[in-house]
Amino acid sequence: MKCVDDFRLVLGGKEYVPIVIGGMGVDISTAKLALEAARLGGIGHISDAMYMDVSDRYFNTDYTETKATQYKKYIPLHDKTDVLFDLAMVAEATKRQVADVMERKRGDGLIFINCMEKLTMNAARDTLRTRLTSAMDAGIDGITLAAGLHQNTLRLIEDHSRFRDVKIGIIVSSHRALQIFLRRNAKLKRLPDYVVVEGPLAGGHLGFGLDWANYDLRTIVREVNAYQEKEGLSIPVIAGGGIFTGADAVSFLEDGASAVQVATRFAVTRESGLPDHVKQEYFKASEDDIEVNMASPTGYPMRMLKNSPALSVGLRPNCEAFGYMLDKGTCPYLEEYYKAVDAGADTSFMVKTQKTCLCTHMRNHYVWTCGHYAYRLKDTTHKLADGSYLLPSAEHVFKDYQFSKDGKIALPELPVPPYIVK
Repeated sequence: MKCVDDFRLVLGGKEYVPIVIGGMGVDISTAKLALEAARLGGIGHISDAMYMDVSDRYFNTDYTETKATQYKKYIPLHDKTDVLFDLAMVAEATKRQVADVMERKRGDGLIFINCMEKLTMNAARDTLRTRLTSAMDAGIDGITLAAGLHQNTLRLIEDHSRFRDVKIGIIVSSHRALQIFLRRNAKLKRLPDYVVVEGPLAGGHLGFGLDWANYDLRTIVREVNAYQEKEGLSIPVIAGGGIFTGADAVSFLEDGASAVQVATRFAVTRESGLPDHVKQEYFKASEDDIEVNMASPTGYPMRMLKNSPALSVGLRPNCEAFGYMLDKGTCPYLEEYYKAVDAGADTSFMVKTQKTCLCTHMRNHYVWTCGHYAYRLKDTTHKLADGSYLLPSAEHVFKDYQFSKDGKIALPELPVPPYIVK
């Protein structure tokens, strides 16, 4: 039986271990996690979600405080149209983050940045262009276009000197989405270097409706490859969503995928940006503890743990400091919040709405997104005497995907006492 290491992903004429760690925001896919993937010969992602705030935490900048102070007078106002990001600061934050990780990169792998179209930032076109060009300026290896069809995104960067040099990929959930992307960008004569096909079992935002269970990743991968064959294309396809073991990965590689994208098992590694107590919630979760809901203001369904604090904690808007989901001065969360306020809700308490404030809750790690098989995480490590679970390293999980066979999962090595297996 084969293992993942028997295959290679070819991009730009170079070979890589066909394992891609997905871009989990906000700062769950840390620089540390991406650097480990690259060191081991695969591909790691960083996410550019809320980079201003992430920069403040890592580099002691004050972007968020400066923005909050500048727009303080808008706190009581419903219309946030004029609450804008300083593009120079967006560029500076992005360049600082990307340059830092690229300077530290070792090994033969690559580091990509996950860039979401739905991160509208109250000036969707300008902020998206700034984030993309700044990442390229700072030397990023590749850009994965996520959370949207990105019909016009490539036009925003076609004049950049690295437009045909940097690797560019698109995340799709159907061959039709890929078809739309290619048709809209045909005049640029710049095909994507890879396509990530994300299936219905993935974590976080899904490219499906609440009928997600009617779809199947393997079928979609085959449809994408059949479409490419019909059109005379050979863009590498990276399959993602529900690939929990090395054997799962091999089955997709043998079935026409060029690589696999994985995330949930890396979310609980030591290098992940999730707080350790949250990682323990993932390990403890049962299958019934996972749901797909419509709490996100993006309009996309989102898979997460049911006990995510974001689903039970109400929140006053904090758009002046954050506002990453604002579009033309509002977002679905704001609309629900102010509707409740106008109806007489007691604002001395946190007003609870059907939508969640994705900016603040993601920033505080209150949105516990996960893949469908997160309930199996407890089987990937040791339960210790105190009832907690041992956190594996990113290297251990990567190599388990790379070398495991027969559906087996290698448990991480136990450290010296006082750690005792329960």
